[in-house]
Amino acid sequence: MAQNSCTDSHFAFMAVLGATNAGKSTLVNQLTGAKVSIVSPKAQTTRCRIRGIVIENNTQLVLVDTPGIFKAKRRFDRAMVASAWTEAEESDACLLVVDAKKGLDKDTLSIIKSLKKANRKAVLVLNKIDLVSKEALLPLIQRFNEEEIFTETFMVSARTGEQTDALKKYLLSLAPKGDWLFPEDNLSDLPDRLFAAEITREKLFLYLQQELPYTLAVTTTKWEEKESGIRIEQTIFVERESLKPMIIGKNGTMLKKIGESARHDLSRLLETNVHLFLTVRVKENWSTDPFRYAEWGLDYNV
Repeated sequence: MAQNSCTDSHFAFMAVLGATNAGKSTLVNQLTGAKVSIVSPKAQTTRCRIRGIVIENNTQLVLVDTPGIFKAKRRFDRAMVASAWTEAEESDACLLVVDAKKGLDKDTLSIIKSLKKANRKAVLVLNKIDLVSKEALLPLIQRFNEEEIFTETFMVSARTGEQTDALKKYLLSLAPKGDWLFPEDNLSDLPDRLFAAEITREKLFLYLQQELPYTLAVTTTKWEEKESGIRIEQTIFVERESLKPMIIGKNGTMLKKIGESARHDLSRLLETNVHLFLTVRVKENWSTDPFRYAEWGLDYNV
């Protein structure tokens, strides 16, 4: 079924905003009930706009997991931040996800100021409440409500799922009448090739952690569907020769570990056998390549 065009169908776009590492991707995954966005403890993991799709009864919600909003200096960073604000401007509703441990930090305050300037209201989602004492939450909520832009406040743990059902129910109630935009069996609008590359990039974050350079990209170069499963070839790009040994590891052990972990996730998510082959290549200044920006849906000229 391509879309629901019943007279009583409801549809909405909702932008999920927040500072880096607030837990936006984890929340989108939790609300959709599936992995549509990669998750990492490292800041600025999300690069492109990823749409997770929630369907319940006659309502379809499209949750847009945006790159974290921060003070951008590099072209690439400016493009990511601009992407987040574009989604906020075009959405039916905005969610501001806040790390309850950090509270009202300078990045979150900057987002609130920008929302005020645009005359936009938002749903406040205090995340990671499993890591904060209940006594600390009440004054935090009061402080946020002083900003007078929040229509509702929810305290959740995206990681454990605590109180996320109540949040989902509320978001569903906000959707106006309208035809669905995506087929009912879609969980995300991210193309399979890009999704597969994102899964591998997540494993690079996981295994290399703080050693991982931000100047790194993963591209799916080949995708073949066969009787035995899907053969996927990917290239990991780094900007300097000295970074290759970090990713490959001694005798190729690190690259093998990354590949096995990514293959396992892809096989489960794609519900078929996946044969994954990884190559590491040096490509200087890949982060200024307009093609990469187009691939991620970012504006190169910001």
